[in-house]
Amino acid sequence: MSDLPRKAVTRTAKLAALPLGFAGRATWGLGKRIGGKSAELVGRELQQRTAEQLFKVLGELKGGAMKFGQAMSVFESALPEDIAGPYRAALTKLQEAAPPMPTRTVHTVLAERLGEDWQDLFLEFEDKPAAAASIGQVHRAVWHDGRQVAVKVQYPGAGEALLSDLNQLSRFARLLGPLIPGMDIKPLIAELRDRVSEELDYGLEAQAQQAHAEEFADDPDVLVPAVVHQREQVLVTEWIDGTPLSEVITDGTPEERDRAGQLLARFLFSGPSRTGLLHADPHPGNFRLVPADGSDGSADRSGWRLGVLDFGTVDRLPDGLPSTIGASLRMTLDGEAEAVYDLLREEGFVKESIELDPDAVLDYLLPIIEPAQVDEFTFSRGWMRSQAARVADPRSPAHQLGKQLNLPPAYLLIHRVTLSTIGVLCQLGATVRLRQELEEWLPGFLPDAEPEPELELGEEEDSAAGA
Repeated sequence: MSDLPRKAVTRTAKLAALPLGFAGRATWGLGKRIGGKSAELVGRELQQRTAEQLFKVLGELKGGAMKFGQAMSVFESALPEDIAGPYRAALTKLQEAAPPMPTRTVHTVLAERLGEDWQDLFLEFEDKPAAAASIGQVHRAVWHDGRQVAVKVQYPGAGEALLSDLNQLSRFARLLGPLIPGMDIKPLIAELRDRVSEELDYGLEAQAQQAHAEEFADDPDVLVPAVVHQREQVLVTEWIDGTPLSEVITDGTPEERDRAGQLLARFLFSGPSRTGLLHADPHPGNFRLVPADGSDGSADRSGWRLGVLDFGTVDRLPDGLPSTIGASLRMTLDGEAEAVYDLLREEGFVKESIELDPDAVLDYLLPIIEPAQVDEFTFSRGWMRSQAARVADPRSPAHQLGKQLNLPPAYLLIHRVTLSTIGVLCQLGATVRLRQELEEWLPGFLPDAEPEPELELGEEEDSAAGA
């Protein structure tokens, strides 16, 4: 029997306690202030208690609750600093750790999926998990051929828990909305729910990971561990060491932060062109900063590679990222308001029933794409907060215009990955040459090369004679 709380009534009660707990602590805070404590002190205590409860409930439940917490954690850069502080540590924990399931449960799953003699497949197997995530946990082991491997074991009942949590979370999405200004929580939860079946299928994950491992096998910048073995609810891959991106965010040197940010942008933009797949879960727990071959681990910017984990959620883009994105971005940078507006309307970002001012649309987009306007841009929490505040303020033209724009279903996951990546770059505080990556990997960003002019017959002869 799994330690994952599976009964719907138990899980619903735990999740329902979150908004009730927020309200209860607000009342507790008011009482403390009446009792003489300063508002600032009470506010800090209130935020800390709320952050602790958020991690405790989401972490214990794993499943969809924890998946939601991980998705939210990359957006903490958008929070005002006085609120973000207490939440940052609690949400970051969700990226790397969760309460593990008992050893006996792990052994039961392995016996059911790999056979009663599953231990013969390994020279060593560590019962204590190296990491725990939303639907499974990872154990370090040595495969029978001597390779260091990571063994990912899915929690029994994970699918049922995932759907139950996300359905429950969607019921009070509006209460959670204020955590991230300018972000509509309900579509995020709906999109996570739509991806449940894919994420539970370790066969699909193995295919996506192996495709990346083969494509990036000799890449100097990106390392993807190869798949070793796969069965239902169990995935064995090569092990990679390295510094989790969450640790780079908290303790990394400026050089490490910049290198990690550059490599993250490079991987996420190049992946669809090279594999036809977009890694769609870019939270820091899925990345490592790995010393490059021959490096002594020093902070030399060229001495690091990006290790990439967890391909459970991918967007299948056989033709790469849509060229519409690159073309509209380039035209926005060039100030071509009418052309941008026509393209957005053609692709369904502006519904036919709505008329907008093309210049107003351009003014709405330009601040968002500021990182692509320059050769090098320093991402920061302050910049992220300013963008969130601009879009969230009901009095601002940006807020009103943003409500009128539409996000076509085909772009939903791409949009979330882009926002999440920007969130991580802001957490890193990285200085990134983003424009360089866009020019190399984003279809449509660079205008098509001008065709060579055709020579008249006489000109062709003159040219040949000159040669």
